[in-house]
Amino acid sequence: MDTTPADGPLGGIRVIDLTNVIMGPFATHIMADLGADVIKIESEEGDSFRTYRPNRNEGMAGGFLHLNRNKRSVMLDLKQPAGMDALCRLIATADVFVHSLRPKAIDKLGLGYQAVRAIKPDIIYCGAYGFSEKGPYRDKAAYDDIIQAGSGLAALHMVARGEPAFMPTVLCDKLSGQAIAYSVMAALFQRERGGGGQAIEVPMFETTAEFAYIEHLLGFAFEPSLGDPGYARVVSPRRKPFRTGDGYMCILPYSDRNWRDFFDFVGRPEMKSDARFFPLVERVAHLETLYEIIEQEAPRHSTAAWVSFCDDVSIPCMPVLGLADLPDDEHMKAVGMFSRAEHPSEGAYKSIRAPVSFSSSPFRVRRHAPRLGEHTAELLAEIGVHVPEKISPSGKSK
Repeated sequence: MDTTPADGPLGGIRVIDLTNVIMGPFATHIMADLGADVIKIESEEGDSFRTYRPNRNEGMAGGFLHLNRNKRSVMLDLKQPAGMDALCRLIATADVFVHSLRPKAIDKLGLGYQAVRAIKPDIIYCGAYGFSEKGPYRDKAAYDDIIQAGSGLAALHMVARGEPAFMPTVLCDKLSGQAIAYSVMAALFQRERGGGGQAIEVPMFETTAEFAYIEHLLGFAFEPSLGDPGYARVVSPRRKPFRTGDGYMCILPYSDRNWRDFFDFVGRPEMKSDARFFPLVERVAHLETLYEIIEQEAPRHSTAAWVSFCDDVSIPCMPVLGLADLPDDEHMKAVGMFSRAEHPSEGAYKSIRAPVSFSSSPFRVRRHAPRLGEHTAELLAEIGVHVPEKISPSGKSK
């Protein structure tokens, strides 16, 4: 099924996707939700993210259902001439080629930029690497933990918690996936303006390092340095969700008015005239004291009482919600973030809509996540490749 602009801003754009697990598939997930025809190239083993459990059927993990919707799966053995020939024919029909192999591996496969460009001169070619191929780390294996360790993210916990730690999410994978998506879309825009095709490099290490520095540069930005990197409020050991009378929540008075209202509510009106806390520049210097005050006062009221008070006087606040709580959150329900979908082989599952909205092209699931090789026969027929045997739903010849 060809896509059109009615399917989304990227309708009519074809993407060849040689990525797996999370980083690359998250990038192509964004493109697919925006209407692109994403063709997921898989070996006989398939994307390893398929194998995560629990599941209802092998090869169709819950996370895979979300990350790979609106894509088509083609199973090809790229070590065989027939498989490589089929891929090259698909490339000839494509606008974008994305891979996540290391530079030496993609060159050995014969799918470096120049080789792919020879097939489709105006192709947008994106190499998603752990480290830039221009540096000495080019051949290092890269996983999210590795990049969190090397990029400065893990070390930020040393100030707050006394030892380095990983964020309990694959932050670098997802951050880099977004970088792949916006870089490819920018290159497509440049091509539309007559700029032709080009190669893009998106390295996780450099992408995450730049991300980490944003608020932490401060005096470290100057030469010579005026201080160490690190935004004091963000790395404070006291910056955390506060225990209330019956749970946890974020209570974040920010403006002068916020703090005066807070001091009234907790019965400390004398602090409204304390020079340590007004104006903002003084408050920043005494953040530890203010966090300590919130920590002392928070348990004296229930979460609901805090939310009611804070919302009434416009103090930023939010209860701590677990991932399992979000589908029942009143706001999430109102905006239709979650819905029940029916997969042809996996049955009922939670569908999470794209978070961004376009007025002229509402989000929809055009295709549920594909079974391994589900669209092999369909796509090979599109490019005129003869399929000698019937292809089973799994993509394997019968």
